[in-house]
Amino acid sequence: MNADDKKVYLTKEGLDDLKKQLEELVKVKRPEVVERLAAAREMGDLSENAEYTAAREELAFIDGRIEEMEMLLKQVVIIENHHGDKMVSIGSQVTVKVNGKQVVFNLVGEWEADPEQQKISHESPLGKSLMGKIVGDKVEVEAPAGKMIYTIVAIG
Repeated sequence: MNADDKKVYLTKEGLDDLKKQLEELVKVKRPEVVERLAAAREMGDLSENAEYTAAREELAFIDGRIEEMEMLLKQVVIIENHHGDKMVSIGSQVTVKVNGKQVVFNLVGEWEADPEQQKISHESPLGKSLMGKIVGDKVEVEAPAGKMIYTIVAIG
């Protein structure tokens, strides 16, 4: 399987967000930078024109990001909501007990992962350990602080 065939797992919200970001780049940011580039070009000597160089680099970055996002959109697989499932899968909300505390995680694709919002990738060490498990299962994960044991309390 080549890199272009890799599936990108996103929730419906994640897909909408990606589309909004792409639209912002194409319709707002790129035209702004093209305008800056044209204005800088009119200033004369391009070899010593820092604004021209900066605008050109920013345009290259934006074009690269647009291309990357368009490729991602071709590979998207929508994560279905898995409320009521008995086994952890992508899209599950998993309540675990760790160090005497209950924590709720949402298993998402790697592009949507955001640990601060308790969204963990199914590719992360914890995510991989939780996949396919059921309520009552314990998983052991190697963390920077040492081994952590998570007990699955609920799958929503």
